[in-house]
Amino acid sequence: MAETGNPPNPPRRRPVRRALAIISGALAVILVLLILLWNWDWFVPLVNRRASAALHRPVTIAHLHVRLGLTTAVAVDDLQIHQPEGFESEKELFASAKKATVAVNVWHYITHKGLEVPLIALDTPKGDIVALANGRNNYTFTDPNAKPEPASPQQSTPLPKIGTVTITDGDIRVAMAKLKTDMHVLLHTTPAKGDQDGTIVVDLKGRYAQAPISGHIVGGSLLTLTNSTRPYPIDARLENGPTYVTLRGSVDDPLHFKGTKLVLHFAGPDMSLLYALTGIPIPQTPSYSISGNLDYTAAHIRFTNFAGKMGSSDIGGTIAVDPQTKPITVDANLHSHNVDLKDLGGFIGAKPGNEESKKATTSDRILPSTPINVPKLNSVNAHLVYKGDHIENKDMPLDDILADIVVQDGAITINKLNFAVGNGTLGLSGALDPAPNGQFKTHFKVDVSRLSIQRLMKATETFKGEGTLGGHITLAATGNSIASLLGHGDGGVTLVVDHGGDVSALLPDLMGLKVGSAILSALGIPQRSDLKCFIADMPLRQGILSTNSLLLMTNNTRTLGGGTVNLRNETLDYHVTTRSTSFNILSFPGRVNISGPLKSPTIMPGAEIIGRAAATAGLAIAFPPAALLPTIQFGVGKGSACEDALGQANANPAAGIKPGSTTGAGAATVQPNAPASQPQGKKLSRKQIHSVWKERLKQN
Repeated sequence: MAETGNPPNPPRRRPVRRALAIISGALAVILVLLILLWNWDWFVPLVNRRASAALHRPVTIAHLHVRLGLTTAVAVDDLQIHQPEGFESEKELFASAKKATVAVNVWHYITHKGLEVPLIALDTPKGDIVALANGRNNYTFTDPNAKPEPASPQQSTPLPKIGTVTITDGDIRVAMAKLKTDMHVLLHTTPAKGDQDGTIVVDLKGRYAQAPISGHIVGGSLLTLTNSTRPYPIDARLENGPTYVTLRGSVDDPLHFKGTKLVLHFAGPDMSLLYALTGIPIPQTPSYSISGNLDYTAAHIRFTNFAGKMGSSDIGGTIAVDPQTKPITVDANLHSHNVDLKDLGGFIGAKPGNEESKKATTSDRILPSTPINVPKLNSVNAHLVYKGDHIENKDMPLDDILADIVVQDGAITINKLNFAVGNGTLGLSGALDPAPNGQFKTHFKVDVSRLSIQRLMKATETFKGEGTLGGHITLAATGNSIASLLGHGDGGVTLVVDHGGDVSALLPDLMGLKVGSAILSALGIPQRSDLKCFIADMPLRQGILSTNSLLLMTNNTRTLGGGTVNLRNETLDYHVTTRSTSFNILSFPGRVNISGPLKSPTIMPGAEIIGRAAATAGLAIAFPPAALLPTIQFGVGKGSACEDALGQANANPAAGIKPGSTTGAGAATVQPNAPASQPQGKKLSRKQIHSVWKERLKQN
């Protein structure tokens, strides 16, 4: 039986519960204090170390701000990225910004929905991008002391989805020694207003390729740039020295090269200046202004349906560029309705347009000496097709032009360079292959087929009659300009005229000498003499043009030429002798010496002409009727001089190609290599030679 009167024992408190309560309270207090006192700047040293190690250059930030959430924003103040090793002498930091903010959608990233960056904001970003002449640069983020790792197949990383990008007062300096460029790129963004999207505005100032550069570019927002469903607008104006370029339109998905709707206009004093902007070598041209459509894909850049002016010529067509090849590949199909050949002078090393250099105006030289630029030719492989419908040049008897030219690995192949002259053709083909010391090993062939003498002499407005010129010109040489190629070349000239008209208008121009009517009067050729035949067969050996045969026959005179033309120093030492082919009175025929520079040769009558003139003057004083005696010629007879010269030229032509059927009636031809009907070296009679030549004239 329990005892009564004693109270029960009190319950004992559990020490574990008390400890947990104390700890929980302490943690709550600590958490509140941590929230109240937390400072992200505690991580600044860690961020500086990690960033410096990743970029291989010192990186510092003054403050770090983080706003946590499903979309987390990170901001840094006074960001400074210093220059890498070897660029410590640069005055500016590699990059800096007063403040940089990046927001990342963390939830999308951890749920494997891709990287989304809703905001990038840069306040006063600055940069200093430098590349030295030795190839070193400060924008390669690799460890200079690290050993190269074996190459591994690269995997494409999807681009992040970028939202709003704001840039305030950006200034990036770009200095490229090899490009001879030092310029500033100033950029800022504008916010969207109503239905209008925001934009990014870029201004350029400084020097590019040694020439002053300025530009103003307005593009769509960077959000639009990454939006593959919306065209990206662009409006750009650029001035590089005297070259002016505008580009307006839109780009479809520019990050993936899906296509464009752009209109490109460029103008300037010389297309060769475009090399700095395009990397495509173009010869010197006169002033130009051209507009067309610009389109590009991942593999090609196309400038289509362009049209404009180049000098006094119109120009249009299509140019396609493949930038993925090394060197780049260019395919140009060009067309002109009206072309002045002076505008194309730069393509053969001459001064384009009507301008002449000081050297050209003061020198006795007439052959273009502008070197072919080998390094620029090596920078591109190109195929050019050009057609000019009508040549406008009163000094040139050419009607149209057709060119097909290929540049491959520094070598130039002229598949075709044809000019129409009336019903005839002047065609050139050949090649220039690179040789040591910036030289070219060349071989050329010019086919002269059924060129109308009347059409050739149209510029004189005095020539009358018909007749055709045919034959060939060949050249093989090594040099780097037209002057050096001709001055060291081997080959020859074989030209034939079967008949003609007014020789007084023909001879000065056909001989290529600026001697006018002086040579005619010195030769004693009567005015309005009918040309029966003309044959020039002249071999070229190491720049010296000598004479196998030079014959000009009219209805009553026969003129023979001899001597040499030195194309090395552009001088000549030549003589021509005229004899009457029948009885003639009042004539002072004989030898005329022509010497001196090609540009302005000296014409001196020979001793026979001087003696006859002196005798005539003396007899006129002593006995006036006797003055006619020295002027009387009894003639040498027409003989077979023309037929013999034709036979010799056809049997052993100096040009190495028989004249064949390149003259006479019929259609023009540039396939003159018909086999001779008689073995070379066999003596033919006058009748046989005439028969063979007559048959050849009937060919084609």
